[in-house]
Amino acid sequence: MNLDYLRYFVRLAETRHYTKAAEQLCITQPSLSHAIRLLEAELGVPLFEKTGRNTELTRFGAEFLDCARRTLATLDQGVASLRRSAQGEGLIRLGFLRVLGTDYVPRLAARFLAANPDKNIRFTFHTDRTQGLLDGLLNQNYDLVMCSKPAPELHLTAVPVTKQDLVLIVPKGHPLSSARSVDLAEALPYPQVYFAKGSGLREVVDGLFAAAGGTPRIACETEEDQVIAGLVAQGFGIAVVPYMDLLLKLDLAILQISAPPYKREFFLVHNDRVFLPPAARDFRQFVLDSGRQQRKIPE
Repeated sequence: MNLDYLRYFVRLAETRHYTKAAEQLCITQPSLSHAIRLLEAELGVPLFEKTGRNTELTRFGAEFLDCARRTLATLDQGVASLRRSAQGEGLIRLGFLRVLGTDYVPRLAARFLAANPDKNIRFTFHTDRTQGLLDGLLNQNYDLVMCSKPAPELHLTAVPVTKQDLVLIVPKGHPLSSARSVDLAEALPYPQVYFAKGSGLREVVDGLFAAAGGTPRIACETEEDQVIAGLVAQGFGIAVVPYMDLLLKLDLAILQISAPPYKREFFLVHNDRVFLPPAARDFRQFVLDSGRQQRKIPE
């Protein structure tokens, strides 16, 4: 069905006058009459009838008018929504590691909204492990994710945006607990509470111990750094974890890692093969322009 003809029908139904309707539609009266005849032929029923000098809706026309108005209103809303999206408004679906949700991501999102006060921009925030975030990105559940560096074979675009300190945590009273810093080679003899496979930190910690010259003895594994901290506090082993304020509340000793040298970076990741909505594109550029590549997550 021709949408222009549908709009012509609604305007004529509202004015009940061919000449007035044609003037408002900026078309000729014969063009309007032709469009209405084609619409009636398509529907198989008359929509208008003459009553003296006036044009009135038939009962079929009155029934069709409600449907036509709803259809055009829905279409107009959809067009308006897409146009707003094209202008940088709309929803940004953001996924990130939980550690980034305490300060880094909320601060960025708040600053971005403050920088765009005239735009209707909304966020959804989702947390997960790196693998879950990357799976969600590939399944188009997220527009952008912030996580550890994705594997090259995923063919995702990843840019480092911030970094975080790693520390060694041990229970109070542990042989290493009196040290202020430690070479990870000194931690090799002790059982470890370790990040499970699939965690973004698993490869990082594996690489650190490999650089330290050995393979750790894994006592148990889990995905969450907060759970690891709790297990270490209860004597299940020692662990390399990101620094977080929670560590100060547990019965732990926190040791700086003096060697081997390391750098844990977080990446802003998107999929070049999927259209990035303008609002998400603008937020991505905002993050990249924010100069946070050299800043650590506050401790």
